[in-house]
Amino acid sequence: MSPLLSDWPAILAAGAAEAGGKAWTLARLARYGFPVPDGMVLPVAVYRAWLDRSGLARELHAAAALHDAERIAALTALRPRLLARRPDDSVLAALRQRLASPPWRDGALAVRSSAPQEDGADASFAGIHASLLNVRGEAALADAIVTVWASLWTPAAVAYRARLGIAHDDAAMAVLLMPLLPARASGIAFTCDPVSGRDDRLVIHANWGLGESLVAGATTGDEIVLGEQAQDDSLALLACTPGAKALTSVPAPDGGTALRRGGAESGAAVLTPAQSRALGELLRQAALALDYGHPVYDCEWAWDGERFWLLQARPVTARGRCTYPELLGQPDIWTRGNTRDVVPDPLPPMDWGSWRRLANALLETGFRLTGFAMLPGAQRTGLFDGRLYLNLSLIQWEGYAAFNVLPAAMNRLVGGRQPEIRVPPRSGRERLAVGLRMARYLLRAGTLRRQGPPAVAEAMRLSRQWREQPLPADDAGFAAEIRRQARHRHAQAPLHFMQGSGGGYLSLLVDLLDAHRPGEGHALASALLAGGEPSVTLRQGYALSEVARIAMADPTASAWLAARRPGDDWRDLPPDNPFRAAFADFLAQYGHRCVYETYLGNPRWREAPDYLLDSLPGLAAADMAAAAARQRQAADTAWAEARRALPWWKRPLLARMVRTAKHETNDREAARSALMAYTEPARRLWLALGERWTARGWLARADDVWFLMPAEALAVLDGLRPGAALAALIADRRQRFATWQAQAAPDVILQHGGAEDLGATAGVVPLAADGHTFQGVAVGSGVASGPARLIHHPDEGARLAQGDILVVPSTDPAWTLLFLKAGGLVMETGGFLSHGAIVAREFGIPAVVNLPGILQRLRDGERLRVDGARGTVSRLD
Repeated sequence: MSPLLSDWPAILAAGAAEAGGKAWTLARLARYGFPVPDGMVLPVAVYRAWLDRSGLARELHAAAALHDAERIAALTALRPRLLARRPDDSVLAALRQRLASPPWRDGALAVRSSAPQEDGADASFAGIHASLLNVRGEAALADAIVTVWASLWTPAAVAYRARLGIAHDDAAMAVLLMPLLPARASGIAFTCDPVSGRDDRLVIHANWGLGESLVAGATTGDEIVLGEQAQDDSLALLACTPGAKALTSVPAPDGGTALRRGGAESGAAVLTPAQSRALGELLRQAALALDYGHPVYDCEWAWDGERFWLLQARPVTARGRCTYPELLGQPDIWTRGNTRDVVPDPLPPMDWGSWRRLANALLETGFRLTGFAMLPGAQRTGLFDGRLYLNLSLIQWEGYAAFNVLPAAMNRLVGGRQPEIRVPPRSGRERLAVGLRMARYLLRAGTLRRQGPPAVAEAMRLSRQWREQPLPADDAGFAAEIRRQARHRHAQAPLHFMQGSGGGYLSLLVDLLDAHRPGEGHALASALLAGGEPSVTLRQGYALSEVARIAMADPTASAWLAARRPGDDWRDLPPDNPFRAAFADFLAQYGHRCVYETYLGNPRWREAPDYLLDSLPGLAAADMAAAAARQRQAADTAWAEARRALPWWKRPLLARMVRTAKHETNDREAARSALMAYTEPARRLWLALGERWTARGWLARADDVWFLMPAEALAVLDGLRPGAALAALIADRRQRFATWQAQAAPDVILQHGGAEDLGATAGVVPLAADGHTFQGVAVGSGVASGPARLIHHPDEGARLAQGDILVVPSTDPAWTLLFLKAGGLVMETGGFLSHGAIVAREFGIPAVVNLPGILQRLRDGERLRVDGARGTVSRLD
């Protein structure tokens, strides 16, 4: 068996445990079509055999177990003996044979460490192990290999392992060999800002010659900063700070490197603006390919005068924390309490690429109206195990700092059971500043809110226009159209405001009611909002219910529905059929929606209406008159209770708050519908592109395109990345995605500290239960009893009978059809602003949300009592 992994495919197959982290990462980049020089590896097994033959393993481990000065002295004494142990003759023979053939023949080498624990997410070992450049000749190569092996046992390496808790028995070393590039310029780069922690920045350091001068800190190179543009994912050159470039590292004639004084070129910029952007895009693409959820990498690169090369890429293990100063002593609280409602499953790259910036736009727009100083570069969404999380620490702090909304109140709005950050008491000056911000918000919000309905209408008009226009003729046309639509979506401030800032008056309403009826504010507010002007989601449900009535009243349509097989086209019905006409009207207005519509990969109802057609027989039995009566009764009862509780002079304020809160929640649903309308032509574009690339042999099937980030697909369209390399990248991502789908994801993740750092609010609040009663958050009015129907997906809705208690993990607008039959709602996730809460309030359905794990605690069919006033769910059997 050869002691040599002779190329990147062999290195990739061996894995990081044998080839080491550095080599294995470069092998992945080579597999994905990135410019990586040739490479071969002496695997860990060769190192272990060398160490066993040396007879020094026991002494090295004993020395490593000593402390401080004794350890340093013992390891230093062993080093000459370790360096004297030559590689085995079979190893040198294998290298001699490989180096005699192109492209290795007569070339200088870079001999680099590649330990299994090196260049990982938890440990970088930067500067710890040895790497040697410009190695020439067999004798020098043998010395270099031994030097790399022995660097595993330097005092610095041993101390680093001890600090990280890595057992010395697990220490091992592979050796990576690469041709030494004739680098005219080289450098290091970070696909984030390592100082501020911003992930929308990219920092490049560049110097003439080999990169050793920068890595060793011998001189300062040019510092180039690029920034991602949220509106279209492009990279912009933000700054270029010239470095001294007083020294450059160059190959020495007899091997090794030498530092020389910079000549006339030291005053010139190493990279032009165009080169800076090209290198930045290459680095960003490499980081995305390695980990699209956390693309923050420390890279080494070189330029040979014609093209850029990637020499190393390792995750950034220590970077600044992009957060507010007041949060630095507390952990980041990442929660799925809100996002699980609309994106319960892992996000493919295409969806994550859109959500990553859109969530910031939704959450920031309202705050910016107040003049509140938002943290530049703050990222409020994160991807963990493929799932979408919100940084609740940032959201809680911004709500408190800008509007004096306490963290507990923000938790109730957002949903989920998670800790609260610690906040300092407000000074008089700060309370005044909050008052001024509130006044500024009220003055400016009206303008954006008035722009909302025209923006919704424009979304519907443009969506129809875009999905009916001819597809682009070539790659350049696709790139231009994708960017044009993306910029337009990003500029929709009224829609972002309506969707992201729809809870202000609702929160004030709950506080007002709680002040006079402690503990009942949520339930009373829910009942007060029942009925009234319906939201677009409720109108959608009513419209489909009317379609169902028409279908069941028509013998031709009802017979067709009863005999329908999957794929049967409703348009095959006679043109004058009343159901066909009604269904066509419904799709014209609501066909841009679908089940879990946030995922671009899910077909819209206009494309695949089977879910709607399957729902019609059950919807025809829904008692709409009873629903309307329930709404009126809930609202009338709540108004009577509120009037009794509030002093007379607050009642006009109550009426205004109820009206405005109702408008806000309706606006939230309208904005969501409009934003989803914009996704329909975007989906059409991406799928058409997938079909083109499938025809070229770049993709296995058109829907592979969902496994690319938008920026990655655009790089292929722009000719910056080879389309032929996409298949390998997508295959690896599909495999990882399947693993995520099979795993459960935690509801809360604490980062940069533990629950103990949150003081009295430490820990995730457990599900409160006495064996019979579960306590959640009341979001719908009244009381209902009935059999529990545990539904995990809207497709199971046929099992729900009129009056059943609907028990679900989460809801999105497609679930609304089931609300027409449900007697009550119980939801694992969600808060006061979740979709399920908004629609349950409108229907006047008794509803309790924020009960994590309830689906595992209940049995399908057992009788439940849902109390929408107290927020309790009781088992009656």
